[in-house]
Amino acid sequence: MTESRFILCPHCKAKTRVKITQDTVLKNFPLFCPKCKQESVINVENYIITLIQTDAKTQC
Repeated sequence: MTESRFILCPHCKAKTRVKITQDTVLKNFPLFCPKCKQESVINVENYIITLIQTDAKTQC
């Protein structure tokens, strides 16, 4: 079985609801953190997460 990991929020380091494996490639992925309510645009390749853009707080 392949190993999978949760993506951590780049702001508060909490787990998000997105899981990735080693071969997952994401480009311009909008990542939302349910804990701090921040949305960020990220790239992921080989478990390496690159922060592209941080958006303002999401309105509730």
